[in-house]
Amino acid sequence: MGISMVIALLCGVALFLYGMTLMGDGLKAVAGSKLEMILYKLSGTPLRGVLLGTGITAVIQSSSATSIMTVGFVNSGMMKVKQAIGIVMGAIIGTSVTGWIICLSDVGGSSSSLLSLLSTDTLTGLVAIAGIYLKMFCKQKTKQSVGNILMGFAILMTGMDAMSTSVSVLKEEPAFIKLLTSFRNPLVGILFGMLVTCVLQSASATIGILQALASTGAISFEIAFPIIMGIAIGAAVPVLLSALGTSVAGKRTAFVYLLIDVLGVVIIGSVFYLANSFIHFSVMDTTMNKMYIASVNTLFRFATVVILFPFIGVLEKIVTLIFKDNPEDMEDNAEIDRLEDKFIAHPAIAIAQSKDAVSSMARKARKNMSRAFYLLYDYSDDKYKKIQEKEDVIDKYEDKLGTYIVKITSADLTQEQSREVMKMLHTIGDFERIGDHAVNISNCAKEIYDKKLNFSEKAQAELNVVISAVSAIVVTTIEAYVNNDLDKAHKVEPLDELIGDLCDELKIRHVKRLQSGECTLDHGFTFNDLLTNFERIGAHCSNIAVATIELSHDVYDTHEYLEKFRNENLNDYNKNFEEYSLQYKLEEV
Repeated sequence: MGISMVIALLCGVALFLYGMTLMGDGLKAVAGSKLEMILYKLSGTPLRGVLLGTGITAVIQSSSATSIMTVGFVNSGMMKVKQAIGIVMGAIIGTSVTGWIICLSDVGGSSSSLLSLLSTDTLTGLVAIAGIYLKMFCKQKTKQSVGNILMGFAILMTGMDAMSTSVSVLKEEPAFIKLLTSFRNPLVGILFGMLVTCVLQSASATIGILQALASTGAISFEIAFPIIMGIAIGAAVPVLLSALGTSVAGKRTAFVYLLIDVLGVVIIGSVFYLANSFIHFSVMDTTMNKMYIASVNTLFRFATVVILFPFIGVLEKIVTLIFKDNPEDMEDNAEIDRLEDKFIAHPAIAIAQSKDAVSSMARKARKNMSRAFYLLYDYSDDKYKKIQEKEDVIDKYEDKLGTYIVKITSADLTQEQSREVMKMLHTIGDFERIGDHAVNISNCAKEIYDKKLNFSEKAQAELNVVISAVSAIVVTTIEAYVNNDLDKAHKVEPLDELIGDLCDELKIRHVKRLQSGECTLDHGFTFNDLLTNFERIGAHCSNIAVATIELSHDVYDTHEYLEKFRNENLNDYNKNFEEYSLQYKLEEV
């Protein structure tokens, strides 16, 4: 095996891979984003999943692409692992279609029809010319994509021909025949198939190489079968790589691909070779050609799916045991993991996922604020650390949501969708700032603990009143936002005004306590810091409520709204303010 032959073989592999990629990309472009939506919407049952996975993989010529797409859906929380297993099974079958496409390279010499009048090279050339014409001279994107499909097919066939030509002399090489003999050992053949597929990151390309080698007439069934089984296992590598950094559910889905293929090899291989040890199948000595290779590859994959299909629930349990849930991580990242760029093309889905994520972010900010309030009464380093950790999660939500929502604005949105997007853009910063103030309050709690500060009974009682009011305004604001409850949103501003009045009154009272010696200067700084944070939380709640109300009417002007609201709803505003004044009343001095 000379160096020139190796280079020629690698060039053929490169052309094959590029042609397959170009053809697959062209097919996906012609279908637009419909394939993803079909996969998402119509894979409700395992059998549907298998059929859809097979069909879509046959179209895009890549089981890895279909499986990676599925991992993305599961990772985003839009598809269950059990539902995804069926799609993965379908992808395993669908990827065998490429082997049958390769068999077309022999059509000119084997058909007695009009095609037999044309050589394979002539057919390939005609397809390439048609593809170039559509790509270069047509302005419509669909026709250009069809051109890519045709050019990809021509390049794939050229690569296949180059591989076959490069290895054609091997049938006379003693070293090659000796190497093939070693593959009669099933374990060696499986390992070889796995290794080559892992390197090429494509089962279709490795099958293509095997079909090219089969053209030498030196490949028997005994050699080909274990290699085909190894190729099936090696095909899982790109999918496993795609799961790095995904959620536990995403990792489970990727691992299912490997698990199905390994179980298929173990079950079918064990039964076949055990039976062969007694029966001695005559097929073992059959000389393989391209069509035989394609047939065995398809039959093996189909048999694997048929055997394992009834055990989808068991497969789900196995991957669940291997990749265990972390309840806290699930809670922290459940909604944020759903924000994937692939859904930008489908604004309704992207907006729905974003709304869930913003609501989750709001609840996390509220919970962290509650932790900070409790820390004022019962400080511990562990509780303090917990608040800081959760603040990092809230910041992560804001960063990803901000970027993601801006991307949504570039899509073609309806008026209602634009309103929802603007509402989210106007509120995520305020929710994040509430989280920041929770951290500030926790820092005050730490300072109180470290310096062993003790507020007077009056000061503590007054703080308790304001803390209750601040807790109420945050709860009311989040409920109003999440449920789009405009009645509750209208109650936020009167409570915000009362909180401002309470904080002003507490500052005056605290100055008097400082003057009388009831409190020290250290108490004064910390006390004022707390009140400042309370006021700011109320202000951010007011901003969120304004966005909730005003953007429901396609406008957004905080100052104009507040002025208009007080003038037009003076009675309701005063009524709510009076009710809050009675509920959160300070003791008389």
